[in-house]
Amino acid sequence: MEFGTRLKEIRTSLNLSQKELSEQTGLTLRTIQRIENNEVKPSLYSLKVIGEVLKTDLSEFNKTSETKPYEFNLTLKITDMNQFLNDLKTLVMTHWKTIFLLVLVVYLYTSYTDIKSGIMDAWTGK
Repeated sequence: MEFGTRLKEIRTSLNLSQKELSEQTGLTLRTIQRIENNEVKPSLYSLKVIGEVLKTDLSEFNKTSETKPYEFNLTLKITDMNQFLNDLKTLVMTHWKTIFLLVLVVYLYTSYTDIKSGIMDAWTGK
């Protein structure tokens, strides 16, 4: 049984309407509808507030659904991170000279006193 179907069963067994659940959780009515219609997987926050209102342990939700709801959020995060790394790789590949120059300038700026004293020591023969 899918998560949204199980959520609807629990909600109706407590004689709560979608609107009442929405008001008590602070989630929008459309979010509740989309979760119950299995259009989206709920976030961890949504699971938490729904579980509190329905006075149901979150582990019950996981037992009744075929997949764990948080796996989708984790997959989304991994996908976002992969996209970020690909974008970063493209940025470095296309602008590596500028990045190298900026790193060099920052290094020289932060090491100015050490470089200056080294040059002065070399100049004076120390």
